[in-house]
Amino acid sequence: MNLKTIIAQIEQIAPPALAQSWDNVGLLVGDSDAEIEKILMTIDVTASVAAEAKRAGCGLILSYHPVIWDGLKSVTASGAGGIVYKLVRENIAVYSMHTSVDVIAGGVNDGLADMVGIKDARPIGDFVSNPAEDNYKLIVFVPTDSVNAVADAMFAAGAGAIGNYSKCSFRGSGVGTFEPMEGSRPAIGKKGKLERVDEVRLESIAPAAKIERVVEAMRNAHPYEMPAFDVVKLHSAERIGLGRMGELAEPVALEKILANIKKAAGAEVAGIVGRGKGKIKKAAVCAGSCGAIVNNVIAEKCDLYITGELKHHQALACAEAGIVAVCLSHSVSERFILKKIAKDLQKKLKGVKMLVSKKDKDPFNWIPLG
Repeated sequence: MNLKTIIAQIEQIAPPALAQSWDNVGLLVGDSDAEIEKILMTIDVTASVAAEAKRAGCGLILSYHPVIWDGLKSVTASGAGGIVYKLVRENIAVYSMHTSVDVIAGGVNDGLADMVGIKDARPIGDFVSNPAEDNYKLIVFVPTDSVNAVADAMFAAGAGAIGNYSKCSFRGSGVGTFEPMEGSRPAIGKKGKLERVDEVRLESIAPAAKIERVVEAMRNAHPYEMPAFDVVKLHSAERIGLGRMGELAEPVALEKILANIKKAAGAEVAGIVGRGKGKIKKAAVCAGSCGAIVNNVIAEKCDLYITGELKHHQALACAEAGIVAVCLSHSVSERFILKKIAKDLQKKLKGVKMLVSKKDKDPFNWIPLG
Protein backbone atom coordinates (compact mmCIF):
# COMPACT_ATOMS: atom_id res chain seq x y z
CA MET A 1 0.00 0.00 0.00
CA ASN A 2 1.22 3.48 -0.82
CA LEU A 3 2.63 5.35 2.18
CA LYS A 4 0.50 8.42 1.43
CA THR A 5 -2.61 6.27 1.77
CA ILE A 6 -1.33 4.85 5.06
CA ILE A 7 -0.53 8.31 6.41
CA ALA A 8 -4.05 9.51 5.56
CA GLN A 9 -5.47 6.70 7.71
CA ILE A 10 -3.02 7.37 10.55
CA GLU A 11 -3.99 11.03 10.55
CA GLN A 12 -7.67 10.18 10.76
CA ILE A 13 -6.89 8.54 14.10
CA ALA A 14 -4.30 11.06 15.32
CA PRO A 15 -4.50 14.37 13.41
CA PRO A 16 -1.09 16.12 13.45
CA ALA A 17 -2.85 19.48 13.92
CA LEU A 18 -3.67 18.38 17.48
CA ALA A 19 -0.01 18.01 18.48
CA GLN A 20 1.64 20.49 20.82
CA SER A 21 3.45 23.39 19.12
CA TRP A 22 6.85 22.21 20.40
CA ASP A 23 6.36 18.66 19.11
CA ASN A 24 7.71 17.07 15.92
CA VAL A 25 5.09 14.79 14.40
CA GLY A 26 4.37 13.44 10.93
CA LEU A 27 6.57 11.72 8.36
CA LEU A 28 10.10 12.38 9.67
CA VAL A 29 12.10 9.92 7.53
CA GLY A 30 11.32 8.33 4.18
CA ASP A 31 9.55 8.63 0.83
CA SER A 32 5.80 9.24 0.95
CA ASP A 33 5.47 7.46 -2.43
CA ALA A 34 6.96 4.21 -1.10
CA GLU A 35 4.96 0.99 -1.10
CA ILE A 36 4.55 -0.52 2.38
CA GLU A 37 3.67 -4.11 3.27
CA LYS A 38 4.43 -4.17 7.02
CA ILE A 39 4.41 -1.55 9.78
CA LEU A 40 6.25 -1.83 13.10
CA MET A 41 4.85 0.13 16.05
CA THR A 42 7.11 1.36 18.83
CA ILE A 43 7.44 4.03 21.49
CA ASP A 44 11.06 4.86 20.66
CA VAL A 45 13.11 4.35 17.51
CA THR A 46 16.38 2.78 18.66
CA ALA A 47 19.04 0.84 16.77
CA SER A 48 17.57 -2.46 18.01
CA VAL A 49 14.06 -1.42 16.88
CA ALA A 50 15.41 -0.39 13.46
CA ALA A 51 17.16 -3.78 13.15
CA GLU A 52 13.92 -5.51 14.16
CA ALA A 53 12.05 -3.62 11.45
CA LYS A 54 14.61 -4.67 8.85
CA ARG A 55 14.41 -8.34 9.88
CA ALA A 56 10.61 -8.29 9.75
CA GLY A 57 10.54 -6.55 6.36
CA CYS A 58 8.78 -3.45 7.72
CA GLY A 59 9.03 -0.46 5.40
CA LEU A 60 7.51 1.87 8.00
CA ILE A 61 8.09 2.38 11.70
CA LEU A 62 5.14 4.09 13.37
CA SER A 63 6.58 5.62 16.51
CA TYR A 64 5.11 7.43 19.46
CA HIS A 65 8.20 9.56 20.19
CA PRO A 66 9.81 11.44 17.29
CA VAL A 67 13.06 9.97 15.98
CA ILE A 68 14.19 13.56 15.34
CA TRP A 69 13.72 15.94 18.27
CA ASP A 70 16.13 18.79 17.65
CA GLY A 71 17.49 20.18 14.43
CA LEU A 72 20.21 17.91 13.05
CA LYS A 73 23.29 19.65 11.67
CA SER A 74 24.60 16.46 10.13
CA VAL A 75 23.43 12.92 9.36
CA THR A 76 26.38 10.55 9.60
CA ALA A 77 26.81 6.94 10.68
CA SER A 78 28.47 7.83 13.98
CA GLY A 79 26.98 11.26 14.75
CA ALA A 80 23.84 12.43 16.53
CA GLY A 81 21.86 11.54 13.44
CA GLY A 82 23.25 8.01 13.32
CA ILE A 83 19.85 6.33 13.67
CA VAL A 84 18.43 8.50 10.89
CA TYR A 85 21.41 7.57 8.70
CA LYS A 86 20.71 3.88 9.37
CA LEU A 87 17.00 4.22 8.58
CA VAL A 88 17.65 6.00 5.30
CA ARG A 89 20.20 3.38 4.24
CA GLU A 90 17.77 0.59 5.04
CA ASN A 91 14.93 2.41 3.25
CA ILE A 92 12.75 2.43 6.38
CA ALA A 93 10.35 5.33 6.83
CA VAL A 94 9.36 6.74 10.22
CA TYR A 95 6.12 8.48 11.11
CA SER A 96 5.67 9.92 14.62
CA MET A 97 2.30 10.56 16.36
CA HIS A 98 3.33 11.63 19.89
CA THR A 99 1.19 14.34 21.48
CA SER A 100 -1.57 13.86 18.90
CA VAL A 101 -2.19 10.50 20.61
CA ASP A 102 -2.06 12.22 24.01
CA VAL A 103 -5.07 14.42 23.29
CA ILE A 104 -7.35 12.33 21.06
CA ALA A 105 -10.44 10.58 22.39
CA GLY A 106 -9.50 6.99 23.15
CA GLY A 107 -5.80 7.90 23.23
CA VAL A 108 -3.16 7.24 25.85
CA ASN A 109 -4.57 9.55 28.52
CA ASP A 110 -8.10 8.24 28.14
CA GLY A 111 -6.59 4.77 28.53
CA LEU A 112 -4.91 5.74 31.81
CA ALA A 113 -8.11 7.41 33.01
CA ASP A 114 -10.03 4.18 32.38
CA MET A 115 -7.48 2.19 34.39
CA VAL A 116 -7.91 4.53 37.33
CA GLY A 117 -11.71 4.59 37.05
CA ILE A 118 -12.21 8.29 36.30
CA LYS A 119 -15.71 9.06 35.01
CA ASP A 120 -16.41 11.92 32.60
CA ALA A 121 -12.68 12.60 32.35
CA ARG A 122 -11.72 16.04 31.07
CA PRO A 123 -8.35 17.44 29.87
CA ILE A 124 -6.05 19.06 32.41
CA GLY A 125 -4.17 21.68 30.38
CA ASP A 126 -1.94 22.61 27.41
CA PHE A 127 -5.08 22.98 25.31
CA VAL A 128 -5.07 22.95 21.52
CA SER A 129 -7.67 23.90 18.95
CA ASN A 130 -9.14 21.23 16.72
CA PRO A 131 -9.34 22.50 13.11
CA ALA A 132 -11.78 19.71 12.30
CA GLU A 133 -14.21 21.23 14.81
CA ASP A 134 -14.05 24.82 13.50
CA ASN A 135 -17.42 25.89 12.13
CA TYR A 136 -18.51 29.16 10.54
CA LYS A 137 -21.93 30.76 10.18
CA LEU A 138 -22.75 32.40 6.86
CA ILE A 139 -25.43 35.09 7.10
CA VAL A 140 -26.76 36.49 3.82
CA PHE A 141 -29.71 38.69 2.84
CA VAL A 142 -31.67 37.40 -0.16
CA PRO A 143 -34.80 38.58 -2.00
CA THR A 144 -37.72 36.44 -0.87
CA ASP A 145 -38.34 34.79 -4.23
CA SER A 146 -34.66 33.74 -4.54
CA VAL A 147 -34.00 32.38 -1.04
CA ASN A 148 -34.64 28.71 -1.86
CA ALA A 149 -32.28 28.75 -4.84
CA VAL A 150 -29.51 30.40 -2.79
CA ALA A 151 -30.04 28.04 0.14
CA ASP A 152 -29.95 24.97 -2.10
CA ALA A 153 -26.68 26.15 -3.66
CA MET A 154 -25.15 26.62 -0.19
CA PHE A 155 -26.32 23.18 0.95
CA ALA A 156 -24.88 21.54 -2.18
CA ALA A 157 -21.52 23.18 -1.41
CA GLY A 158 -21.45 21.72 2.12
CA ALA A 159 -23.45 24.04 4.37
CA GLY A 160 -26.21 23.08 6.77
CA ALA A 161 -24.94 19.86 8.37
CA ILE A 162 -25.50 19.57 12.15
CA GLY A 163 -24.98 16.09 13.58
CA ASN A 164 -27.40 13.71 11.86
CA TYR A 165 -29.31 16.58 10.22
CA SER A 166 -28.72 18.22 6.85
CA LYS A 167 -29.94 21.40 5.11
CA CYS A 168 -30.21 23.23 8.45
CA SER A 169 -30.85 26.97 8.23
CA PHE A 170 -32.61 29.91 9.86
CA ARG A 171 -34.73 32.35 7.90
CA GLY A 172 -36.20 35.63 9.05
CA SER A 173 -38.11 38.16 6.98
CA GLY A 174 -37.39 41.87 6.71
CA VAL A 175 -36.93 44.77 4.32
CA GLY A 176 -33.64 45.59 2.63
CA THR A 177 -32.81 49.02 1.21
CA PHE A 178 -30.27 50.13 -1.38
CA GLU A 179 -29.78 52.80 -4.01
CA PRO A 180 -27.88 51.78 -7.16
CA MET A 181 -25.14 54.30 -7.99
CA GLU A 182 -23.29 55.15 -11.21
CA GLY A 183 -21.37 52.10 -12.48
CA SER A 184 -23.70 49.56 -10.86
CA ARG A 185 -25.64 46.85 -12.69
CA PRO A 186 -28.64 46.25 -10.40
CA ALA A 187 -30.70 43.09 -10.79
CA ILE A 188 -33.51 44.91 -9.04
CA GLY A 189 -34.30 48.65 -9.18
CA LYS A 190 -32.97 51.63 -11.11
CA LYS A 191 -29.90 53.82 -10.73
CA GLY A 192 -30.40 56.82 -8.50
CA LYS A 193 -33.60 55.49 -6.95
CA LEU A 194 -33.87 54.15 -3.38
CA GLU A 195 -35.25 50.63 -3.41
CA ARG A 196 -37.04 48.74 -0.67
CA VAL A 197 -37.09 44.95 -1.19
CA ASP A 198 -38.69 42.18 0.83
CA GLU A 199 -35.71 40.03 1.85
CA VAL A 200 -34.92 37.00 3.98
CA ARG A 201 -32.03 36.82 6.40
CA LEU A 202 -30.66 33.35 5.60
CA GLU A 203 -28.26 31.70 8.07
CA SER A 204 -26.48 28.37 7.84
CA ILE A 205 -23.25 26.84 9.12
CA ALA A 206 -20.32 25.20 7.34
CA PRO A 207 -17.08 23.57 8.50
CA ALA A 208 -13.81 25.45 7.99
CA ALA A 209 -12.80 23.19 5.10
CA LYS A 210 -15.96 24.07 3.14
CA ILE A 211 -16.79 27.67 4.06
CA GLU A 212 -15.00 29.21 1.04
CA ARG A 213 -16.86 26.92 -1.36
CA VAL A 214 -20.15 27.75 0.36
CA VAL A 215 -19.54 31.50 0.03
CA GLU A 216 -18.64 31.09 -3.65
CA ALA A 217 -21.80 29.03 -4.26
CA MET A 218 -23.91 31.67 -2.50
CA ARG A 219 -22.43 34.46 -4.65
CA ASN A 220 -23.06 32.52 -7.86
CA ALA A 221 -26.69 31.79 -6.96
CA HIS A 222 -27.51 35.21 -5.52
CA PRO A 223 -29.36 37.59 -7.87
CA TYR A 224 -27.64 40.71 -6.49
CA GLU A 225 -24.46 42.09 -8.02
CA MET A 226 -23.14 42.83 -4.49
CA PRO A 227 -24.87 40.57 -1.96
CA ALA A 228 -24.59 41.61 1.69
CA PHE A 229 -23.29 38.80 3.89
CA ASP A 230 -21.31 38.04 7.04
CA VAL A 231 -19.07 35.07 7.94
CA VAL A 232 -18.72 34.47 11.67
CA LYS A 233 -16.47 31.88 13.35
CA LEU A 234 -18.41 29.91 15.96
CA HIS A 235 -17.04 29.20 19.41
CA SER A 236 -16.50 25.55 20.30
CA ALA A 237 -17.09 24.56 23.91
CA GLU A 238 -15.00 21.41 23.49
CA ARG A 239 -11.54 21.65 25.05
CA ILE A 240 -8.78 19.37 23.78
CA GLY A 241 -5.60 19.04 25.79
CA LEU A 242 -3.12 16.90 27.67
CA GLY A 243 -3.94 14.68 30.65
CA ARG A 244 -7.30 13.74 32.11
CA MET A 245 -8.90 14.33 35.51
CA GLY A 246 -12.20 13.89 37.27
CA GLU A 247 -14.14 12.13 39.98
CA LEU A 248 -14.00 8.36 40.28
CA ALA A 249 -17.19 6.38 39.77
CA GLU A 250 -16.82 5.39 43.44
CA PRO A 251 -14.10 5.86 46.07
CA VAL A 252 -11.36 3.25 45.58
CA ALA A 253 -8.36 2.18 47.64
CA LEU A 254 -4.97 3.14 46.16
CA GLU A 255 -3.85 -0.49 46.20
CA LYS A 256 -6.71 -1.51 43.90
CA ILE A 257 -5.92 1.28 41.43
CA LEU A 258 -2.26 0.25 41.35
CA ALA A 259 -3.29 -3.36 40.73
CA ASN A 260 -5.44 -2.26 37.78
CA ILE A 261 -2.56 -0.24 36.31
CA LYS A 262 -0.14 -3.12 36.72
CA LYS A 263 -2.48 -5.44 34.84
CA ALA A 264 -3.50 -3.01 32.07
CA ALA A 265 -0.24 -1.10 31.50
CA GLY A 266 2.22 -3.82 32.44
CA ALA A 267 3.89 -1.59 35.03
CA GLU A 268 5.97 -3.65 37.44
CA VAL A 269 7.39 -0.84 39.58
CA ALA A 270 6.45 2.73 40.43
CA GLY A 271 7.83 5.70 42.29
CA ILE A 272 5.24 6.93 44.76
CA VAL A 273 5.08 10.30 46.49
CA GLY A 274 3.04 10.03 49.71
CA ARG A 275 0.52 7.33 50.54
CA GLY A 276 -2.53 9.41 51.33
CA LYS A 277 -5.30 8.67 53.79
CA GLY A 278 -8.54 6.94 52.97
CA LYS A 279 -9.82 6.09 49.51
CA ILE A 280 -9.22 7.97 46.26
CA LYS A 281 -12.19 10.10 45.20
CA LYS A 282 -10.70 12.42 42.60
CA ALA A 283 -7.75 11.63 40.34
CA ALA A 284 -5.70 12.89 37.41
CA VAL A 285 -3.48 11.18 34.85
CA CYS A 286 -0.95 12.38 32.29
CA ALA A 287 1.22 10.00 30.30
CA GLY A 288 4.92 10.68 29.88
CA SER A 289 6.30 13.90 31.34
CA CYS A 290 3.69 16.63 31.71
CA GLY A 291 5.58 19.56 33.15
CA ALA A 292 3.58 22.41 34.68
CA ILE A 293 0.29 20.55 34.24
CA VAL A 294 0.86 19.26 37.77
CA ASN A 295 -0.01 22.77 39.01
CA ASN A 296 -3.54 22.35 37.61
CA VAL A 297 -3.80 18.96 39.34
CA ILE A 298 -2.86 20.58 42.64
CA ALA A 299 -5.27 23.48 42.08
CA GLU A 300 -8.10 20.98 41.43
CA LYS A 301 -7.31 19.26 44.76
CA CYS A 302 -7.03 15.79 43.29
CA ASP A 303 -6.25 12.91 45.64
CA LEU A 304 -4.12 11.00 43.12
CA TYR A 305 -1.92 11.82 40.13
CA ILE A 306 -0.69 9.07 37.79
CA THR A 307 2.08 10.06 35.38
CA GLY A 308 5.29 8.86 33.77
CA GLU A 309 7.76 11.03 35.63
CA LEU A 310 8.03 14.15 37.79
CA LYS A 311 10.83 16.61 38.37
CA HIS A 312 12.06 16.90 41.94
CA HIS A 313 10.32 20.19 42.71
CA GLN A 314 7.07 18.88 41.18
CA ALA A 315 7.20 15.82 43.43
CA LEU A 316 7.75 18.09 46.43
CA ALA A 317 4.77 20.22 45.41
CA CYS A 318 2.54 17.11 45.28
CA ALA A 319 3.77 16.01 48.69
CA GLU A 320 3.09 19.43 50.19
CA ALA A 321 -0.41 19.43 48.69
CA GLY A 322 -1.19 15.98 50.10
CA ILE A 323 -1.52 14.42 46.63
CA VAL A 324 -0.42 10.83 46.07
CA ALA A 325 1.73 10.95 42.91
CA VAL A 326 2.60 7.72 41.11
CA CYS A 327 5.39 7.71 38.51
CA LEU A 328 5.28 4.63 36.27
CA SER A 329 8.42 5.58 34.26
CA HIS A 330 8.02 7.70 31.15
CA SER A 331 7.60 5.12 28.40
CA VAL A 332 5.81 2.56 30.61
CA SER A 333 2.97 5.05 31.03
CA GLU A 334 2.59 5.16 27.23
CA ARG A 335 3.51 1.74 25.80
CA PHE A 336 0.16 0.06 26.45
CA ILE A 337 -1.52 2.23 23.80
CA LEU A 338 0.49 0.70 20.94
CA LYS A 339 -1.60 -2.48 20.74
CA LYS A 340 -4.83 -0.50 20.61
CA ILE A 341 -3.61 1.79 17.82
CA ALA A 342 -2.24 -1.19 15.90
CA LYS A 343 -5.63 -2.89 16.16
CA ASP A 344 -7.49 0.24 15.06
CA LEU A 345 -5.17 0.78 12.10
CA GLN A 346 -5.31 -2.86 11.03
CA LYS A 347 -9.04 -2.46 10.42
CA LYS A 348 -8.33 0.46 8.09
CA LEU A 349 -5.25 -0.91 6.33
CA LYS A 350 -6.32 -4.12 4.64
CA GLY A 351 -3.34 -5.84 3.05
CA VAL A 352 -0.79 -4.23 5.40
CA LYS A 353 0.45 -6.19 8.41
CA MET A 354 0.70 -4.36 11.74
CA LEU A 355 3.39 -5.47 14.22
CA VAL A 356 4.20 -4.21 17.71
CA SER A 357 7.91 -4.08 18.54
CA LYS A 358 9.38 -6.62 20.91
CA LYS A 359 12.66 -4.71 21.18
CA ASP A 360 11.10 -1.44 22.32
CA LYS A 361 11.44 -1.18 26.09
CA ASP A 362 11.91 1.12 29.06
CA PRO A 363 15.56 2.25 29.07
CA PHE A 364 15.62 1.91 32.87
CA ASN A 365 16.34 -1.38 34.65
CA TRP A 366 14.93 -1.17 38.17
CA ILE A 367 17.02 -3.30 40.50
CA PRO A 368 17.52 -3.45 44.28
CA LEU A 369 20.84 -2.10 45.55
CA GLY A 370 23.03 -4.15 47.83
